Amino acid sequence: MKLQHLGLTTLFTLLTTLTLTEHPSLFFWESLQIGNGVFAQTVTEQKAEADRLLDQGVQQFESSQHQAAIQSWEMALKIYHEIGDRKGEGNTLNSLGWTLFKLGNLPEAEKHLFASLEVKESLRQNIKDDINKVSLSETQRSTYNTLQQVLIAQNKINQALEVSERGRGRALAELLAKRITPDSSQFSPVVSLAQLQKIAKQEKATIVEYSWVGDTFSIEGKQQTQESELYIWVIKPTGEIEFRRSDLKPLWQQQNTSLGRLIFAARCFNNDACKSDFTLASARGELTRSQTRSSGLFNADAAALLQATQNIPISSSSQQKEFQQLYQLLIQPIGDLLPTNPDERVIFIPTDDLFYLPFAALQDETGKYLIEKHTIVVSPSIAVLESTHQKRQNLSNSASDILIIGNPQMPKIAPSPGEEPIALKPLPFAEKEAIYIGELLKIQPLIGANATESTVLNRMANARIVHFATHGIFDNQNPLNSGIALTPSGSEDGLLTADQIFGLKLNAELVVLSACDTGLGEITGDGVIGLSRSFLSAGVPSLVVSLWSVDDQATGELMTEFYRNLQTTKDKAQALRQAMLTVKKTNPNPYYWSAFTLMGEAL
Repeated sequence: MKLQHLGLTTLFTLLTTLTLTEHPSLFFWESLQIGNGVFAQTVTEQKAEADRLLDQGVQQFESSQHQAAIQSWEMALKIYHEIGDRKGEGNTLNSLGWTLFKLGNLPEAEKHLFASLEVKESLRQNIKDDINKVSLSETQRSTYNTLQQVLIAQNKINQALEVSERGRGRALAELLAKRITPDSSQFSPVVSLAQLQKIAKQEKATIVEYSWVGDTFSIEGKQQTQESELYIWVIKPTGEIEFRRSDLKPLWQQQNTSLGRLIFAARCFNNDACKSDFTLASARGELTRSQTRSSGLFNADAAALLQATQNIPISSSSQQKEFQQLYQLLIQPIGDLLPTNPDERVIFIPTDDLFYLPFAALQDETGKYLIEKHTIVVSPSIAVLESTHQKRQNLSNSASDILIIGNPQMPKIAPSPGEEPIALKPLPFAEKEAIYIGELLKIQPLIGANATESTVLNRMANARIVHFATHGIFDNQNPLNSGIALTPSGSEDGLLTADQIFGLKLNAELVVLSACDTGLGEITGDGVIGLSRSFLSAGVPSLVVSLWSVDDQATGELMTEFYRNLQTTKDKAQALRQAMLTVKKTNPNPYYWSAFTLMGEAL
């Protein structure tokens, strides 16, 4: 058979097999004489062949032809490397690393996965936009996940923690670092063990970092990806590091549920209609706008649904079961490592759906809540915690104003895209809340018509404390459209959005979003994309946000207590804890007191 009679693809594959290992440059860059013609392989054709080999390797692996799959991927890797396709190179290295892990070759798997990260992280260098960096980070999550499993399997606990931290809050930490030190041209993706220990020491707190691990399982003869474990690292104030794990497989193997569904069920507080709505809406991506501070978890129609929960005793078995099961999964494995003094802080670094969890409401087997045992803070990552700490230390003393906004003249908001805008309902208790806090701090709050968007923006620039007691608008379809309701004026629509806040540079040491769903957003490996991230990005080191549509009256009581406590302590986390315990005495259902969480710095 003569070479010129072969098809192009067959010929290319043959030549790849014969010459790629020994003479890749000859194959890629020199013209090959074939019969009476000249065959010159273009970069486009080379990429197409590499893509084909990559897909071929997947098919071979799924057919249990593991060595053949490795060979296909190694050939694809050489091509991607030669033509400078970094994305293809990174994906192929990841496939090789994952396969070697499954075959039990842990050292080689580790080598390939670290190489994949180096290649993938190099793609960030030319990306300037924060959201695009977040999107890129999402494509790298599987590599971080698998590498942690490989390291844990080799008992490399501390290295696995470094990788866990390396894979979260990356874009936000980079943004904060640059805003703190604008002339800094370098940002290292690697947070060393020594740095993590240093942060725990300077915070004088116990840091708990969770990492969700998925794996493939054979279910009814098909390979499916399911949640496998939670990795849990505890860094004590001394710098000592401990590692524990929590098995998640029984959730779907025995209970036909998942960690995420368990969290959503718990935060619906015994309301079956809410549980169903939340599960379906989340699965369909239809969880759109929650508009009213006193309405419920989704929209105005949910108010009637939550009404039934208001008189349910706290001993209700279903609610207790959900919060206790979450306690068993998340806290019980590390309970002996947490401080015994309730005034000592515990900083939780959540992952995935844990960002939606009210840690304060978790219950031990006796029914005791976590907030009764610990002072709680949350941060997207330890690296972000370091940035908020630096920001708090470097705050300008020129910011002396205290800005309190309560019950503005409400704007009209469309419940969903395409629907007719409707005016949000007034919040009388939010107004009382602003007045009470104003009296405590000896500040005149912005109420009603005075709380315009332009007035608020102007005063925020020089504010030391900013408090919003109004409606929060959560847009799940576009989290950066989520916002805070203010008074419309002129061309202003009366909605201060996350996108607007993201571009600000604030000097406030504390911002309190006493509104609905202000801690929600799109959950990514970089944290939650929404209002909370925007305020952190704008330079706010301490932020109080809510996890659901809160009750107007109970929230007013909680916030008044919070600021009263701040008169006697500088510890914001301790002030919030005491406020929760006070409201809990008269409103024992955690719906009323556990929605708010402190993100960032406590002092």
